[in-house]
Amino acid sequence: MSEENIVYIGNKPVMNYVLAVVTQMNNGAPEVILKARGRAISRAVDVAEIVRNRFIPDMDIENIDISTEEIAGSDGANTNVSTIEIHLKKDN
Repeated sequence: MSEENIVYIGNKPVMNYVLAVVTQMNNGAPEVILKARGRAISRAVDVAEIVRNRFIPDMDIENIDISTEEIAGSDGANTNVSTIEIHLKKDN
């Protein structure tokens, strides 16, 4: 899986990420991975559902990976942050 097939979800509007996924699929990418952490997780789920329901109906969620990352805070204490990876694949 190449790095350009990964869409990192942040604080931009949902449709920006939907456009990124649809553009990659239209350019021939067989699979796109959505990655998000913390509060952006719900936005990643929204992106996956909007792409599937409105733009690319033959897209499937191949896999969902969830995990926790430890982030070093500015005060030296570590904080746990939830992460998600949603693997979207087009049916052929």
